[in-house]
Amino acid sequence: MKLKHTLIAIVAPFLMNAQNVMTPETLWTLNKIGVSAVSPDQSCLIYNVGKVDLKTEKTHRKNYFLNLKNAEATNLDLGKKSLVQWDKNGIYAQEGDKIYLSKDAGKTWTEFYTIGEVDNIVISPDGKKIAFSKQVLVEKVMGKDKYSDVPKTTAHIYTDLNHRHWDYFNEGKYNHIFVVNTAEKIDAAKDLLEGKPWDAPQRPFGGTEDFVWSPDSSQLLYVTKPLSGAEYAQSTNTDIFAYDLASGATKNLTESNKGYDVGPKFSADGKKMLWLSMERDGYEADKNDLKIMDWKSGKVTSLTAKWDESVTGTAFWSSDSKNIYFNAAYRGTQQLFSVDLKGSKVQQITKGDFDISDIFAQQKNSLLVSRTDMNHNADLYSVDLKNGEMTKVTDVNKDNYAKLTPSKTELKMVKTTDGKEMGVWFVYPPNFDPNKKYPTLLYCQGGPQSALTQFFSTRWNPALMAANGYIVVAPNRRGMPGWGTKWNEDISKDWGGQVMKDYLAATDFAKTLPYVDGDRVGAVGASYGGYSVFMLAGIHNNRFKTFIAHDGLFDMKSWYGTTEELWFANWDLGKPTDQPLPKAYTEFNPSNFVNKWNTPIMIVQGGIDYRVPYEQGQEAFQAAKLHGLKTKFVYFPNENHWVLNAHNGLVWQREFFEWLKETL
Repeated sequence: MKLKHTLIAIVAPFLMNAQNVMTPETLWTLNKIGVSAVSPDQSCLIYNVGKVDLKTEKTHRKNYFLNLKNAEATNLDLGKKSLVQWDKNGIYAQEGDKIYLSKDAGKTWTEFYTIGEVDNIVISPDGKKIAFSKQVLVEKVMGKDKYSDVPKTTAHIYTDLNHRHWDYFNEGKYNHIFVVNTAEKIDAAKDLLEGKPWDAPQRPFGGTEDFVWSPDSSQLLYVTKPLSGAEYAQSTNTDIFAYDLASGATKNLTESNKGYDVGPKFSADGKKMLWLSMERDGYEADKNDLKIMDWKSGKVTSLTAKWDESVTGTAFWSSDSKNIYFNAAYRGTQQLFSVDLKGSKVQQITKGDFDISDIFAQQKNSLLVSRTDMNHNADLYSVDLKNGEMTKVTDVNKDNYAKLTPSKTELKMVKTTDGKEMGVWFVYPPNFDPNKKYPTLLYCQGGPQSALTQFFSTRWNPALMAANGYIVVAPNRRGMPGWGTKWNEDISKDWGGQVMKDYLAATDFAKTLPYVDGDRVGAVGASYGGYSVFMLAGIHNNRFKTFIAHDGLFDMKSWYGTTEELWFANWDLGKPTDQPLPKAYTEFNPSNFVNKWNTPIMIVQGGIDYRVPYEQGQEAFQAAKLHGLKTKFVYFPNENHWVLNAHNGLVWQREFFEWLKETL
């Protein structure tokens, strides 16, 4: 029992009773819901609930059949089968090297096709063709592939860039899409990108959303960036291609647009296709617009071009093919919107302190969505399309939440140094007492142009920080979407300028509040948030008592020379070879201000993070130590830009709160 009490003392130092608040262990073992397949008439769906076993780090899942007409859920035993899709032909599932088909909602299964070892599967609407993806060896960059007589060599041989990406080294294999008729054996499958060093689905996160059949099953659409090497590393120009099965011809449908084109989806009547599009090549955080193409004429229309916000990433056709529903960051949250095809009028449907994270099905005048907030993991909700009212459909953590006291969140408007209004989330400890003074954390969001909304994460979780006795101050500073496109874009080439002033303005405002202990304020963040921590450490003028930086950019010149997606660096910072030298490498470079560091700092780094490589954390730790500061370096050899393994996550959070206990 002594060990248990010691652990609680470390994890929750400011709470008299840690039993009714969030802990790292509770956070990692919350149930997580995922929608596996939706019926073609959208009247029911199959979802799964996963739970992490902290002993094994494995996630165990249970499947459920949900009737959307009465919101009744029943257990669905799929055995070892994994769902592929649900269409008018029935439910397809994969087990081993075979695909099975069920026409009675999973009660009985018949063998459909022997497909072998593949990654992603999409079956045509007529049930006569299969598209799938798998890795194909295209280039011999591995020494053992180039020289067969030395199979034990570990050599990698490169003549071009994109030799490593996200968390893997290029071994000459690329994701390729294949098509095959079900009347033929898998050996007859055609590689649509044969011989090309392109990835479809895209890396590192692409899946079945990157390829879709036309409604008549005659064409397969897929998303890829038709570039390789140095060109790939400097461009965001993905395109949507259409392969015609009868003629064997491939057409680039979005060739005229030079930015991202992703997420093709056909309307229910098959007459139009939508996708998400960014205009400018090299700008990964450009305004994301919703476009449609008339499938017969090829005419393209941008439905959101005149709207002063950016579509987040989920778009959903209405059942009558007359409207499109989508989510977007808006005023520190992520809300549900609609746009009609005639007038292109965007309308907000939901309002509240929550995030709409995905859209799954329509039932007459309602939509089924998933929703989160800072205290709650995702659940399914029904949204009334007339008034935006929401009804909870699933409650996968009901018993867990019943034991926890939630944190209160409040969006305050704070005046910036240039006279603007900035939304700042304040997250208060459970059982908050305004008559007490609390240690406070400035949370610096990564991105740098990702939204700071009512998200829920097993990594950076404001509710967990608050549950450990801290007030969390989370500014929607310059660069955040949801406050107009200009606010979103103002961070580019100005990383260490007005944004830092925004952070300091939020901090100074927080210190005026009677319940904030102005002598105990720390700053924490990851990625661009880690950069922000490093930068603030040199310019804060004693505002902060401690810092924590995770995978932060410390020296901009060495970072430019080791990161992989150079389009991001080129757009947001400029090149270190540019003349005159961009501010990113002079007055906005954290390593130039180490002589002004005077505050304890903890640094966290992943070993296979190639976005912000290991050396950035190592350089910062070494600089802090040689400068005589109290410092700590937490290194995870098997983690990328994120912390994905449960045991590493627990160590990360325990070290996080132990450091704050020591220094704040």
